[in-house]
Amino acid sequence: MNALSASPQQFRDLYERESADLRQTFERNGDGSAAIRRRASIVDNIVRKIWASLAGEQARANIALVATGGFGRRELFPCSDVDVLYLCGNESVERDFHQILRSVTQAMWDTGLRASPVTRTFKECDKVNPDNLEFTISLLDRRYLAGDLGLYRRLENDLLPALALRDWDTIVQNLAEIARARHAKYGNTIFHLEPNIKDCPGGLRDYHVAQWLALLTSLHATKTWPKPAGNSLYGTHSDREYAFDFLAAARCFLHFRYNRDNNTLDWQAQDEAAAHSIGLETRGSADPAYWMRTYYRQARTIYRRASSLLDALPPPRRSFYKQFRRKRTHIPGTDFFLEHDRLDLAPSAEGIDGDAILRIFGVIANHGYKLTQEAEDRIVDNLPVLAVQMPEGPYLWNNLREVLLGPYAAHALRTMHALGILELLVPEFHGIDSLVIRDSYHRYTVDEHTFLVIDNIHALRQPHHDWEKRLATLLPEIERLGLLLLAILLHDTGKARRTGNHALQSIELSENLLARLEFDSEERDLIRRLIRTHLDMSTALRRDIFAPETIRAFAEKLNSQQHLKMLTLMTYADIKAVSPDALTPWKAENLWQLYISTSNYLDRSVDETRYHSRTDPAMLNRITALLTSHASGKGAGNEEALRTFLEGLPQRYLQTRLPDQIRDHFKMAENLAEGPIQIAFRVQRQLNELTLITPDRPYLFADVAGVLSAWGMNIVKADAFSNEAGVIVDTFQFTDPFQTLALNPSEVDRFLECVRDVVAKKVSVEKLLQSRSHAGRRGHIKVPVKTRIEFDNDSSSHSTLLQVIAQDTPGLLRAIVLAFAQHHCNIEVALIDTEGEMAIDVFYLTVDKEKLSPPVQQELEASLTKSIQSLR
Repeated sequence: MNALSASPQQFRDLYERESADLRQTFERNGDGSAAIRRRASIVDNIVRKIWASLAGEQARANIALVATGGFGRRELFPCSDVDVLYLCGNESVERDFHQILRSVTQAMWDTGLRASPVTRTFKECDKVNPDNLEFTISLLDRRYLAGDLGLYRRLENDLLPALALRDWDTIVQNLAEIARARHAKYGNTIFHLEPNIKDCPGGLRDYHVAQWLALLTSLHATKTWPKPAGNSLYGTHSDREYAFDFLAAARCFLHFRYNRDNNTLDWQAQDEAAAHSIGLETRGSADPAYWMRTYYRQARTIYRRASSLLDALPPPRRSFYKQFRRKRTHIPGTDFFLEHDRLDLAPSAEGIDGDAILRIFGVIANHGYKLTQEAEDRIVDNLPVLAVQMPEGPYLWNNLREVLLGPYAAHALRTMHALGILELLVPEFHGIDSLVIRDSYHRYTVDEHTFLVIDNIHALRQPHHDWEKRLATLLPEIERLGLLLLAILLHDTGKARRTGNHALQSIELSENLLARLEFDSEERDLIRRLIRTHLDMSTALRRDIFAPETIRAFAEKLNSQQHLKMLTLMTYADIKAVSPDALTPWKAENLWQLYISTSNYLDRSVDETRYHSRTDPAMLNRITALLTSHASGKGAGNEEALRTFLEGLPQRYLQTRLPDQIRDHFKMAENLAEGPIQIAFRVQRQLNELTLITPDRPYLFADVAGVLSAWGMNIVKADAFSNEAGVIVDTFQFTDPFQTLALNPSEVDRFLECVRDVVAKKVSVEKLLQSRSHAGRRGHIKVPVKTRIEFDNDSSSHSTLLQVIAQDTPGLLRAIVLAFAQHHCNIEVALIDTEGEMAIDVFYLTVDKEKLSPPVQQELEASLTKSIQSLR
């Protein structure tokens, strides 16, 4: 075709023929990247012909036709606009060629091209307008088409590099602001049921943001314009090229499907894209869930790259302090260093060992730091070596637990997952990588859902809603939070198998990991139990939670209050992580009500069921096996002595103690022949724990509570159990407000000796309280608590349940227990708890092995009221 004699209709016919052939080729091979390059070439040819036919010889000096944006990148999607710049040497050229330029634009539209032209003088291109940054950014992807080549070269070689260096901070900061605002519009997540593959986080726009930032960063560092690499001005990592190819194919498919620039991947479009295996290496039909899984993997790759470059940008202004603070901090035991809250690997580091990697991700989990792109690339390159070096056993668990317990655990795990480290440690997790549960309820992939569940647990440390504040009270009471978080990490791995009960399959998959971590039988049982029952509370919420049958059926699946608390937190976090709207206030309230009802149900029968070896020999056998494996000589295999110790203890004691603890208590009981008072002390997280095993006597519980009060300790939990032989197992958990024991380790022995003397009646607890009265002084009460004393003769078959709610003051527990003794009440079970400044103490009482009669209840209530009032 002779460009000078061609008519608009001929241009249009040419464009339609080429476009039809382009579409047929794409439908045959599905290569989106090739399609957009070919369309750019087709449009190149036509636009040049239009320019030659309308502008002719006169447009060879002081004016140039420049392709910009996607057209300049040779990434012209089927229905995208054609961005062109009419570059004029000066204002007079712009006036002289005004009509010609209008004609060229009209001819492009007549041809069927959606022209988006911009006319600028050379001088106007040398300005950055923050309110119209898109124009400056479009010049980063410019390409000469026709006209004055010398003018174009001045733009490319002189003006643009100088402009980018002069206004670098303005350009990159505004570009970052626009990108972050777009991310916020889409919730800062790649996970959408019907994503916009151009504008959503991880979409094509993020791919280009990453390229623009890479180009500008390189220019800023080298002061020279980067040389072209391939079809663009800068090279890309292969995984990002694959991601771009997939998204390019998907966007081409959408444009052809709608015959317009529609980039929303709606539900039906996902089905069709999967049916044609769009963007996949294999042809034929694919499962829609598998196709979306591929989409999320590619989007994650791009989003991480764009986010990494955005995070690496320096702040717009540096504070005076930051200018002088130390720039680099070495991370001990590794070749990593911290700079501007980002972790990088020293250039001199020859390799990365497994220990250093685990230590670094522990640091990330605890502080929320991010890795630089260079550090991430080097970690990925070292994966084959790391796969051989990764430790196992207790050392691995200690490091993994540190990651799980860190406040930024989810962030650290996401990074480990993206780099392939998590799969080295937990290969079972690979099956749920980007796994899609394709329904309108599950917003996130299974791996991201898992990370969100862990995130939700840690978020309870800073609760916002009322229901979060209530649930947050359970978090400090979880005795093995690391195991709970590990169970969460594994709880959905069975979904990779797609069929059957995924909870049971998750347990099966977890066995290898538990073996590699060398967990003991109790730790394994806890993990299995949590995974097995992780849906049971959600199921119960679908029933009438106020029906006794519902509570009973749910409670029968639990073995302790600790199990219930773990499961409550797990259920809350699990539901909330399904989608942003999954946990409604109504559902959160029902969850709390279910927890309270079930907790009350478990407690109300706490004194009714006692252990008897003839009806339940399993526990006896388990403890005997532990004794045999852990001891030699005394205590090993002493089944009769163990039976005597366990006989008559409440089932609650057995359900709330690990076999290892029961074993230790039994050994203490065996030593009663050598010393009638056996005491154990340990520090567990923020709490001190005192365990006393001795023959029962009147006022014993009150005396121990008195010693703790005299030493200034604050009792937050306590329980008391006794067996048929009259041996008591009393446990007190308390804080040390004055840090007497923490700051003076030698005082621990003196403290325990004091407890022993009081229990043996060598020292009067009353005199001790008088001599140390200053230790129990309390500061100003922030929230007054009204005393409530409630008796319940119905909840237990043979005990009277008494609940005392009062201001948590020093000596409260002792005062209560002394009142019991005055009325000859026997404590079958004591459950002591503290919430803030409110003490909530529950006792199961008998008098001569019978429930308390109404007259006794009245007398006891009067005594308790008087005793509690005297403390204020």
